[in-house]
Amino acid sequence: MTITKRFWISLVFSLPMLAEMILKPFGWMMPGGEWTMFALTTVVMVVAAGPFLKSAWASFKKHHSNMDTLVAIGTMTAYVYSIYAMATHQPVFFESAAFVTTFVLLGQVFEERMRNNASNAVEKLVNLQAKDAEVVRDGKVVKVPVSEIVVGDVIKVRPGEKIAVDGQIVEGSSTIDESMITGESMPVTKKAGDSVVGATVNGTGTFTFKASKVGGDTMLSQIVELVKKAQNSHAPIQGLTDKVSEIFVPLVLMIAILTFLVWYVFIGASVASSLIFAVSVVVIACPCALGLATPTALMVGTGRSARMGILIKNGEVLEAVNDVSTVIFDKTGTITVGKPQVTDIVGDSDQVLAVAASLEQSSEHPLATAILKKAKAAKVTFGDAKDFEAIEGKGVSATIAGKQSFVGNDKLLDDVTVSSEMKAKMAALQAEAKTVVFVGQGDQIIGLIAIQDAPKPTSKAAISALKAKGLKTVMLTGDNQAVAQAIADQVGIDQVVADVLPADKADQIKQFQQSGKVAFVGDGINDAPALSTADVGIAMGSGTDIAIESGGIVLVKNDLRDVSKALELSKKTFNRIKLNLFWAFVYNVLGIPVAAGVFYFIGLTLSPELAGLAMALSSLSVVTSSVLLNRTKITASAEIA
Repeated sequence: MTITKRFWISLVFSLPMLAEMILKPFGWMMPGGEWTMFALTTVVMVVAAGPFLKSAWASFKKHHSNMDTLVAIGTMTAYVYSIYAMATHQPVFFESAAFVTTFVLLGQVFEERMRNNASNAVEKLVNLQAKDAEVVRDGKVVKVPVSEIVVGDVIKVRPGEKIAVDGQIVEGSSTIDESMITGESMPVTKKAGDSVVGATVNGTGTFTFKASKVGGDTMLSQIVELVKKAQNSHAPIQGLTDKVSEIFVPLVLMIAILTFLVWYVFIGASVASSLIFAVSVVVIACPCALGLATPTALMVGTGRSARMGILIKNGEVLEAVNDVSTVIFDKTGTITVGKPQVTDIVGDSDQVLAVAASLEQSSEHPLATAILKKAKAAKVTFGDAKDFEAIEGKGVSATIAGKQSFVGNDKLLDDVTVSSEMKAKMAALQAEAKTVVFVGQGDQIIGLIAIQDAPKPTSKAAISALKAKGLKTVMLTGDNQAVAQAIADQVGIDQVVADVLPADKADQIKQFQQSGKVAFVGDGINDAPALSTADVGIAMGSGTDIAIESGGIVLVKNDLRDVSKALELSKKTFNRIKLNLFWAFVYNVLGIPVAAGVFYFIGLTLSPELAGLAMALSSLSVVTSSVLLNRTKITASAEIA
């Protein structure tokens, strides 16, 4: 039976006893009285508390004690004593056994719900793969399932299609979006002899390639395996309650036994009176508050973070955040916008954009798209391009308003005059790892357009906020060193690790983990292994589903400044859990001497009923502590620099 079903059964059978507790002062009594309470509690003990008893017994046989031991001792003591009390016409407290079970199961329901929301990243990765492909067999093109492709098959890929498996182009050319594999924002031009990767997306060209890796050997399959291993390698959180219970449970039992012996043997009290003192000790030490300490703080902390646009997915993240010393970022789509943008225009801006946009308006190249977007934003009027000519590997040319015009790279400049000033500006832009496009008319260069996947406006402020907390910042990317370093310099990143493939990203994370706990921030498919391997995976909300599923924290607003907020809020939530656990123990420990009758001779005692009330007050204090988490201050993110 699931935890959720056990909880509902426990709750339903406990509610009548709760109603009696509330309505008893007004004269209402439960029909059947103690016999009804006995029947209700028996169902709770057998169905809902049964697994606790089995777990406690298994731990006892291994000479250990845990949270289940506390639950089992508290509920069974209350239950068995109440049966004895009912038989001897003394006050019973069946409700204590039922309520303890209900509260503890409530906490476990919260925990189970978080586990059920855990990553289905592997499934999302597998779904990236193409379902079928056009394979050339016996001179004919036939569509076959990907599972039937074998090494050596020649596969035809049309515009916009996914590439089925890894291989090498034998005929044709195209631009391919490999961002989900390499993290490279720019589509890559591929021709005969170049390798292609399964699950990447073809651009506008048509080509055929020979399969070299299929099935479990493809790069996508290897990433799937990496994610599986990374997720399975996470050790479950070591609950503070279990650690303390190793000492607390035996101690409480010894105190309860000692209490009984002192009252019965040395003081001469009756068996019933002595047992009441012993039972009071166990009841007040019962872990109701302990069961609520973690889930209530998690509810409040994660609820508050959700309102801030930060999703914290499990308790393991909260513990790991406490010791994070390094924050590692993916570049493309995380620190940067993720798409090429015009960053600089040299020359008369309107004229340069008008000429470039007129030439590029029919092109589907990513750089052309960036130029057209900039021209439209600047409300520049396009001209008609006549005698259009695409110059392979160089650029395009056409006649605009009677003037021969061109846009392209430096290979177009053989017969064109370039001033020394223009050359200096070009060199400066290229030194910033920007792609420079020349715009010319006649035999003169009229301007330059620099294009780059630029940093997000919030990136510099986000990095600054993390460094202010004493955290080391690192960029880990599949892009080349020059581009990565240029972006890092702009936003203030401490260290750059470039030219890293997906399989190597997880390995790089492990290397950094040798020096301390690591948080990784990413948004792409290629980031999934790193997000799962890191102690804390933080996924950008605008990223792919797989990245979001792999991350332990998701930034819904896609604002990099929320990384600092997420880490701070996680740390405060986990610290509140520790505070709750501390007070849950202290509250009960302080009540144990009173329950044991130490102050009996001055008239201060704690009957089992009052011990149950004290236990409820302990729970109330823990819930109040958790609710106050809503009022803790979270440092505001730095303003955009």
